[in-house]
Amino acid sequence: MTAAVLPASGGPEHGVRHVAIIMDGNGRWAKKRHLPRVLGHQRGVEAVRRLIRGVRGMGLEAVTLYAFSSENWRRPEQEVSDLMGLLKRFIISDIDEIAANGVRLKIIGDYKALSADIVDLLEGAMARTAGNCELTLAIALNYGSQQEIARAAAAAAVKGEITAEAIEAELDTACLPPLDLVVRTSGEVRLSNFLLWQAAYAEMWFTDVLWPDFTPDHLAHALGAFGQRERRFGGR
Repeated sequence: MTAAVLPASGGPEHGVRHVAIIMDGNGRWAKKRHLPRVLGHQRGVEAVRRLIRGVRGMGLEAVTLYAFSSENWRRPEQEVSDLMGLLKRFIISDIDEIAANGVRLKIIGDYKALSADIVDLLEGAMARTAGNCELTLAIALNYGSQQEIARAAAAAAVKGEITAEAIEAELDTACLPPLDLVVRTSGEVRLSNFLLWQAAYAEMWFTDVLWPDFTPDHLAHALGAFGQRERRFGGR
């Protein structure tokens, strides 16, 4: 594990096209400071904003953020309401900047099960940024990887062919580059039902840094560490 930022190369030479981040630790960040959990989530949104601004120039094609899992509905009703409110405010306040910077927004997961006003905001933002090609920002909302794989397998079966290739073509991430690197913050070391299929040969990088404290420099360090690894894909 890593707890601090070390010098890192970042840059396109790292070889990463697609990085996914499990943004963990908002609640613990708030608890350590004797603050309400919602303030931790607010600082987590600020970390997302900071990351989106800082990731330009790192040579990435896609960043996928785990924002709300299908299991997060088990959280207290007020916390879920706070998270949905933060999501709405983020889309409303940041879509102009996202669009102007050439970022294409994609939502993965069963987002259409969210409230109608949020669905309308998300689909409007995706339509507005559909032609952008600087970076794809995929946000996982109401997302569970096991459910995604089941949906993809069912869709492949309807088409008459259940193979790895056919299932992969039906995944929510089918239009994204293959996943290279999974980053998880807060010291937890698990995937938590996130991109299980896509992560089959992805590299993992875990840090003790809580998500609200995560910066583009931490990501640059992760990319630099990736560049030092030898990927063998089971060949030897």
